[in-house]
Amino acid sequence: MAKEKIGVVGAGLMGHGISYLFAAAGHDVGVFELSAELRATLAQRLRAIADLLGDDPACLDRVSAHDQLAPAVQNAGFVVEAAPEKLALKQKIFADLEANVATDTILASNSSAIPSTEIGRHLKHRERVVGAHFWNPPHLVPLVEVIQTETTSGPVIARTMELLRGAGMKPVHVRKDIPGFIGNRLQHALKREAIALVADGVCDAETVDDVVKNGFGARMAVLGPLEQSDLVGLDLTLDIHEVLIQHLDRTPGPHPFLRDKVAQGRLGMKTGEGFRRWTPQQADEVRERLRRFLAGMAKQRKSSGRTGEP
Repeated sequence: MAKEKIGVVGAGLMGHGISYLFAAAGHDVGVFELSAELRATLAQRLRAIADLLGDDPACLDRVSAHDQLAPAVQNAGFVVEAAPEKLALKQKIFADLEANVATDTILASNSSAIPSTEIGRHLKHRERVVGAHFWNPPHLVPLVEVIQTETTSGPVIARTMELLRGAGMKPVHVRKDIPGFIGNRLQHALKREAIALVADGVCDAETVDDVVKNGFGARMAVLGPLEQSDLVGLDLTLDIHEVLIQHLDRTPGPHPFLRDKVAQGRLGMKTGEGFRRWTPQQADEVRERLRRFLAGMAKQRKSSGRTGEP
């Protein structure tokens, strides 16, 4: 498809990766970021992605950083917001965007859980609002959930998915704008049960992680849960559910075990303890293991030409 100007609101953890993938696909990208520190380090962080993936760093010349919104999104055909998960903030950003872009510019939110219907609730042209949930890190994980709001038009969905495919991503159409969409609902359903197992003394956190990584998790990259059900047979799946479903965790709201951890300041790797204890070296090893794995997968997709296929 033709190259167009892309606007990105936010140059943080998600915003810089989103900016990179569009620039690498040949689009000019304007990034709006209020933080002088994030603006100053943007070029360095983008260069690190290019080095990791073995890409030509010349693509980074297409990215410009701005401390004002208007020049970042001027003439943009598509703008994606990657701001903190606060509804009021996102609504303010979208109102400012509507005042600075054309009426047919697509406005997308990268929210991980907040329905885009609510984010664009007070806009005049709500039909061009769409959810575009990238996964962290967006330059390594190909999935983007394209969420249709209560008012999103069909052409906006089609344009968004075409744009993302052209940038080498794997867009999927989420037809109902529900909190958490698809991926985070599945991910946090698993986390809910994992937390309950540890809280109930069935096992420790390390055992849960080992069961996932060395058990069913080993096949999940190539076999989804409903594929696996069809593979083994829905009769077997039903038999298992007849025994199991009634015993799954039904705690209303976040589990007290999780609330207690947070209240005690045990927040995970950044504090040295969460569900597990972590030294700085152990935490760095996990981050590097994940980075190497995802980078290897990204390079493999690129070499095989599979990334972005419909």
